[in-house]
Amino acid sequence: MSDTLRSTRHHGVPLPPQRPTPAPAKASGGGADPGGEKARAGKPSKKRDAFFDNAKYLAIVLVAMGHAWEPLRGDSRAAAALYITVYTFHMPAFIVISGYFSRSFDASPNRIKRLVTGIAVPYVLFEVAYTFFKRWADDDPTHPISLLDPWYLTWFLGALFIWRLTTPLWKIVRWPLPIALAIAVLASVSPDIGDDLDLQRVLQFLPFFVLGLVLKPEHFSMVRRKEARLLALPVFAMALLFAYWAAERMNAAWFYRRDSAQELAAPGWAGGVMTLAMFGCSLVLVACFFAWVPGRKLWFTALGAGTLYGYLLHGFLAKGSRFGDWYDYEWLHQPLGEIAVTLVAGAVITLLCTPPVQSMFRFAMEPKMEWAFKRDAAALAKTDHTKHRRQAGRAG
Repeated sequence: MSDTLRSTRHHGVPLPPQRPTPAPAKASGGGADPGGEKARAGKPSKKRDAFFDNAKYLAIVLVAMGHAWEPLRGDSRAAAALYITVYTFHMPAFIVISGYFSRSFDASPNRIKRLVTGIAVPYVLFEVAYTFFKRWADDDPTHPISLLDPWYLTWFLGALFIWRLTTPLWKIVRWPLPIALAIAVLASVSPDIGDDLDLQRVLQFLPFFVLGLVLKPEHFSMVRRKEARLLALPVFAMALLFAYWAAERMNAAWFYRRDSAQELAAPGWAGGVMTLAMFGCSLVLVACFFAWVPGRKLWFTALGAGTLYGYLLHGFLAKGSRFGDWYDYEWLHQPLGEIAVTLVAGAVITLLCTPPVQSMFRFAMEPKMEWAFKRDAAALAKTDHTKHRRQAGRAG
C-alpha cells in the first residue's frame, strides 16, 4: 500500500465483481459484492442490502484517506497514528466482504465468465494503463509492462482472481480458517516467494478472504448490536493510542503484507508472530468498523456499487500527487493542511464512485465481451428447440 520503503515495488489496495447469490434476508436482505455487480447466474437479483453497500463505500473512503496521509506521516505523529490504525483494518474489511460475497462461486461456466470479465480484464487494462501513466508522469519511459508484477493498486484484482478460483477448495476442507492462517504464517517466513502476482500479499491476506467465506448472516447481526457499537468506541480509542505510541517504533510495512519477515530485517520467527498478532488486531478492528456501519439507506449507499471504480481510478491521482510533488507545499504539513488533504481525498473518492463515472468507465470495469465466449449449451439447446417448434408450426 505504500512505496515509501521500496519505490521500485508495487503496492496499493477495494473490490471487483463476482455476482454472488445475496445472503439470506434475515441478515443481508440481498446485496452485491465489492465490485457492485448484479447477480448473473440465471436467477433474478434480490434487493441490495444497504449495510454492505455502506460498508464498501466507507471502506473505500478510508483507503483514499490512507493514501493521502502517507506523505504526511514523516511530519505528523498524529497522521502516522491514523495511518497505522486505518491500515490495520481497511483492506481486511474489504477482503472479508469480498469473501462473504464469493460464497456462491462454484466454478461454473457463468461464474468463470464473470471472473474473467469482472476481474481479469480490468486487471490487464489497468496494469497497462498504470504503466503508461508512470512512464509519462514519472518521466520513466522504460518502465515495463508486466502482468506478473502488479503495480500499485492492481495487486488486489490479481489476488481476488486467485482467491475466488480457490473458493470450491475452502468449501470442502474441514478447517478452512486455520489452514489459511497456517499458509499466511508460512508465507511470512518465506523470502523466496518472489514478486510474481504479488503472492506474498495473496497468501498473507488469504485468511481474511476465507473468513468471509465461512461467515454467516448472523455473525454480521452480532456485531451490529447496540452493545457492540458501544464497545467499539473504547477499542478504537485504545487502538489510536497504541498506534500513536508505535508510530515512531514500528515499521509500517508490516501492514502491507507484501514482504516476508526476513525482507523487513526481522528474524524469521517474527513473521509468524506478527502474522497471527496482526490478524487478531485486524479482526477486532474490522468488527468495530462493521459495528458502526449504518444499516439503513443513506445518501452514499448507492455509491457502494461503484467502489471498484473509485478504487482503481483514484490511483492515478494518488500516484500523480507524488510524481507532481503536490505535497511540497509547507502548509499541507500543518494541522489545517492535513485536514484539508483528508477532506479532499474523501470528496474525490466519492465523486469517482458516482453513477456518471461508472457509466463512463464501464467498458473497462464491467465489459460484457459476449464475442469472446461460447454460448451456454443450455441456452443453445433451448434456442434450437424453439427454432424447431417454429419450423414445425410453419410446416403444419
